[in-house]
Parts: sequence; structure tokens; C-alpha cells
Amino acid sequence: MVSGLRYRLASVGGTVLTVVLAVLLANHAAVQQTSTTLLPVVSQLEPQILAAERFTITILATATVVTASLVPLFKPRPRRILDIVFVTEKRVLIACFALATIGYFDYTYRLPRSTLIVVTALLGLALPLWFVTIRRPPVGDSERAIVVGDDIDQIGSVLETTSIPVLGYVSPPNKYEIQGKQRQPLVADGWGEQPFSEVERLGGLSRLEEVLVENDINTTILAFSTSDRAEFFGALDTCYKHGVTAKAHREHTDSVLTRSETTDTDELVDIALEPWDWQDYLFKRIFDVTFAAVSLAVFAPVLVVIALAIKLDSPGPVFYSQERTAELGDTFPVYKFRTMLPDSESAEPEEDEDNDRITRVGRVLRKTHLDELPQLWTILTGKMSVVGPRAVWTDEEPLLEAETKTWRKRWFVKPGLTGLAQIHDAKSTSPKTKLRYDLEYIRRQSFWFDLKIVARQIWQVAEDTVRFTKSDGSAGE
Repeated sequence: MVSGLRYRLASVGGTVLTVVLAVLLANHAAVQQTSTTLLPVVSQLEPQILAAERFTITILATATVVTASLVPLFKPRPRRILDIVFVTEKRVLIACFALATIGYFDYTYRLPRSTLIVVTALLGLALPLWFVTIRRPPVGDSERAIVVGDDIDQIGSVLETTSIPVLGYVSPPNKYEIQGKQRQPLVADGWGEQPFSEVERLGGLSRLEEVLVENDINTTILAFSTSDRAEFFGALDTCYKHGVTAKAHREHTDSVLTRSETTDTDELVDIALEPWDWQDYLFKRIFDVTFAAVSLAVFAPVLVVIALAIKLDSPGPVFYSQERTAELGDTFPVYKFRTMLPDSESAEPEEDEDNDRITRVGRVLRKTHLDELPQLWTILTGKMSVVGPRAVWTDEEPLLEAETKTWRKRWFVKPGLTGLAQIHDAKSTSPKTKLRYDLEYIRRQSFWFDLKIVARQIWQVAEDTVRFTKSDGSAGE
């Protein structure tokens, strides 16, 4: 990746040049004629060519607005390629909406609608490509690696055995090591701020993100005492967000976490931080957005009715939120329709039939799965997916981990509204069964597998609704 001042100059200069070329091209007579004749959205508009004086003002305004909108991308921060594309597209759309708004209030800076549409399309194609290009490492660049961990022996072992050039290591700045799961004083001589003469300590674990950016790191080797510590997943999360390859000793990985191309002779193996192919990832996100947006639009009247029913049934808010665990140990709020009495939550998993805290309306919502509808907004914003391991309440997570030691392997994909465990009716009351299905999903995941799960879940929801309606009618008789 082009770094430092060169990156800033390339990103800003490339943006301005791209905007100028896009406006020039969109203002050309041939492009105006073609777009207003052939394109369905623009075919009702008249071709408009800006005069020289007004064109200069318009092009300056467009370059200023688009450049200001893309400011977050001018920082030389590593990102995954798909994240670069999505962030750039979003910023381009924001800029074009801003230009349309400015043109509505002030005709002086107005881009003709046909020109604005063509400019939006051109920038939506060219700018993501430009930012991906300047962020990709140059061909032939060698690996730039660091070691990250809390175990001095493992750090030393990695430094001795790896053939990858290591710039330094990141570790807690104290004289301790981890034994089992307890932090113990280290009595061996030489463990201090600089125990290795050949490499430099670059900082503590809290500085990992800064170290990755400042040193343009593309590979991180993890050397933690155990792979179920929060620090291990925190380091993986940082690598994931910055598009950095993560490696670990094979003792800390298994078929859920490692890439298929590793061999039995490899001491260090790549961790599959991005288990999806980019095509499947793109299709999955498009499906998530479409599914959530259409469902919210269709169920909008139902949402209003449910809100009124909850308010009339019992005192308290219509919605309630919980902090739940996301990918790699992050947390996010989940919103659902309230189905229980206020302030009556318990972290202990419990079957609905045995839970006397559920309200009358709440039982209906749970039986018909309508209490889940607000989560469609969480899917739309990208915190959740339609399909994935069910996000668990952060207060419930330690109880489930106590029963299943490998519970955190679920953290390697985005949580979902439904999943393989849900269609097999595996709940948190049976954590081992639930984990087995979640790990099977992680191994088998694909866009088409997601569609099969969604189809089965919709069928089950329909069956549950019909069954509940019949049972409720029988009870009324």
C-alpha cells in the first residue's frame, strides 16, 4: 500500500482528478445525447450542456463536495478490499445527494439532473477502483510481519523458527506470563521491556492498531498462551478490520479457523478471518439489505399494531435492547419487541413454557416470531446478517462458555437472525447441540446454503403461526 504523505497526495489528487474527468465526460454532448436516449432513468430528461462560466463554477463545487465527503478515506489506514468498496460507494452517494440538495436551493451550483446521474455512476465505478489500487501492496513486496502475544516463550519460539522477516513484537509491558488461564510472575532472568536483542518491542496490546498502520504491516503472528482469551480475539478483530493476514500455531487452530490449503507440516497456519469468497460475501450483503428493506416495508403496518398491543397489554417500553456478542468478541445492541415484564431478564437460559415473566402479548409474539421484526433494522445497518450463528446476550455468554469450552469458535462469522441451529430447534438451553450446528454452518457456509436455511426458516415460521392459531382457537372453544 502507498503509505504516509504519498498516500494522502495520491488519494486527494486522484479524487479531484477523477471528479473533474467525470464532470467533463458527463457534460460532453455525445454522452448527454446517449444517456438521455438509452438509459431508462434518464430517458425522460433533455440533454443539457453547461456553458463555460457556469461549468467552471459547477466543477469546482462538485470537486469540493466529493472531496470533503471522502475525507475518512484519505487516512493511510489498512482496510479489507470489500470495506474499501463499500465505504467509498457510501461516501459517493452522500456527496451526490449533497450536490442535489445544493442545486435545489441554489441554481448557481446546480448540476443538471442528467449530468448528476452520469457523474454519480462514473464516480461509483472509478473511485472505489482507485482507492483499492493505491491500498493494494505493490507487486513483489515482501511480508512485513510482527508477533503479537502474551506468552514470552511462544514469542521467542516464533522468532526462532519463522522464516518471515519480523519487524518487532507487541506484548503486555510487564514481567508476567500466562500459566493455564492465570497470570503468574515470571522468575526467569532477562524478561523485561527488551528480552530479545534481535527485535524491538513495539508496544502493548492496546497499541496494536497503531503499530499495524505506522509500520504498514501485512502479516501478524499470534503467540498467546491460549486461544480462548479475550486478547486473542481482540488481536484477530484488529487484523480483520485492517485486512492483515493472521497466523497462529496449529495447536491454537482447527478446521473451523484455518484455511484449507495448509498442510500438516506447517507450524504456523493462516487463520480464516474472511471465510467467505468475495463473490459470496457480496451476494450475501446484497441479499441481507434487500431482505431487510423489503420485509420492513411489508411489515410496517404490523409493526404499528404490535407496538399498540404491547402498550395496552402491560406497562413499560415497546422495545427492549440487549448487548450481544458480534464477530471476534465485539458487541452490538439488538432491539426486539418487549415480550416480558420490565426488568425481569435472567441470564440463565430458560424454556418459554417455564417462564412466567412473559406477557400475554409476548407469548403470541414469540410463538409467531414477530418479536424479532425490529432486528431487520440491525441487519440493514450491517451489524447482523439474515443467516449466521445466533447472537448471544453478553451476560449469558459466560454461562454457555462454562458448559462448552470451544464456544468462542462461533465468533468467526457475523451473527444472524436465523441459522442452522435455529432450523433444527437447537437453543441456548442445549449449548453443546447449538454449538455443533453453528460450527457446521461455519464449515459449510455459502450464499446458496444461506438461501436454503432462509427457505426452511420461513416455512417453519408459517407452520408455527398456523399451529399457534389453531391451538388458540381450540382453547377458545
